[in-house]
Amino acid sequence: MPNHLIDALLAGAATDPAALFARTPDGRRMTRGELATGAARIAGALLTAGVAPGDRVAVQVDKSLEALQLYLGTVMAGGVFLPLNTAYTPAEVQYFLSDATPSVFVCDPGKEAALSQVAAKAGAGRVLTLDAGGKGSLAEAATTAAPLDAPVPRDAEDLAAILYTSGTTGRSKGAMLSHRALLSNSETLRDHWRFTDADVLIHALPIYHTHGLFVASNVALLSGAACVFLKGFDADAILEAMPGATSLMGVPTFYTRLLADDRLTKDRCATMRLFISGSAPLLAETHVAWEQRTGHRILERYGMTETNMNTSNPYDGDRRAGTVGFPLPGVELRIMADGAEVAPGDIGVIEVRGPNVFSGYWQMPEKTAEELRPDGWFITGDLGTLDRDGYVTIVGRAKDLVISGGFNVYPKEVEEAIDELPGVLESAVIGVPHPDFGEGVVAVVVPDGTLELTEDGVVSAIATDLAKFKQPKRVIFLDALPRNTMGKVQKAALRSDYAGLFDA
Repeated sequence: MPNHLIDALLAGAATDPAALFARTPDGRRMTRGELATGAARIAGALLTAGVAPGDRVAVQVDKSLEALQLYLGTVMAGGVFLPLNTAYTPAEVQYFLSDATPSVFVCDPGKEAALSQVAAKAGAGRVLTLDAGGKGSLAEAATTAAPLDAPVPRDAEDLAAILYTSGTTGRSKGAMLSHRALLSNSETLRDHWRFTDADVLIHALPIYHTHGLFVASNVALLSGAACVFLKGFDADAILEAMPGATSLMGVPTFYTRLLADDRLTKDRCATMRLFISGSAPLLAETHVAWEQRTGHRILERYGMTETNMNTSNPYDGDRRAGTVGFPLPGVELRIMADGAEVAPGDIGVIEVRGPNVFSGYWQMPEKTAEELRPDGWFITGDLGTLDRDGYVTIVGRAKDLVISGGFNVYPKEVEEAIDELPGVLESAVIGVPHPDFGEGVVAVVVPDGTLELTEDGVVSAIATDLAKFKQPKRVIFLDALPRNTMGKVQKAALRSDYAGLFDA
């Protein structure tokens, strides 16, 4: 019996082990064979640590080639990979570990003391370490453990990963992603975006996120493409890599920051064939400015943690600014309101169905039933339109999600942290247009009059409880929040009032 996902991802390691998989700015090179061998050694170490098929392996480590081998090794060992944002605080990590109960938790050696206590409280299993240089107790264990001879058999419907995505209640939900969901979507993207072994992808995205892990990494592995593997966004490194590369996957922030650099020219982009943007809306003016500067039109697409990618602008054809293109091959999409599909151009809630859709929320059957229909349609919660040409446009988010720098921020979680502060009566958190991050988190706070509140004071008071990307970039103080006749806070009015807050 095969391992559905790993057999496909590492097929190139068997057929052409000497082919280059990745190179780094410091001159390191890793072949496909070396990638697979390292993953097999980590798989052996995980088995020795007690990982059994279906067990979760939670990971909060910096981006490295060894971290990518850990992803592959986990799935190779039959485990379920659970990556965590490196910005999460120990308090946030404790929730994820308590909910997922991993048999192994891998963290940075520098955080081991604090996170070992968190893991113990959460009932997680063994704690291992891995640093940005690929060193740590996991790496040491991998050198002594017997490498896995063959991947542990797993079929298409077995879980390969769990990715947490917050809900409007502030509690994160674990989206269960099967081997089928990940492989089918990656194969579709490889073909739709024309990736081959002639490609060199600039990989500057994090690998604790769908975009960097299941889109960029999986597509490169399936297509035979090589990667320029960067630890994160670095304008110097990206611009240096461009003359020898063919593609870049990024978030809107990447493109606005690169446009601010005079070194971005048509000559520098001469070998590039594809620039992809996602995880947040790309402004129409960014589309125009990029095309004028480089001669390339950015390809924008739409995806979610629960589904990976749903739509894409065409590779050949009109890449329309402000839209996210057409449903991908094999993905059905409809716009619904009041239980029926709306007319072309009308706004409704986007629903999708296809092999890319997740299997449900971890240990949340009621939430799964609310959002995943018995016939396979997933209610995304995003508001959109579908025009007569078939292009999908995202017009809003029914759940007030804020996307800042490509990361999801759910207002309720931030509001709860602020509302607990002395001197705060209530708060409302919104996202408003930001020239660098797409949306900037803004907290509108009503003081209770007992204490003198300041903007810096509010932000610093919640800094230890919330990841940096969730923290407000501005705090506004009002005497009262705007409400409708039913008492509901009018966030649309707040977004309108402060829409120009971050204008230059």
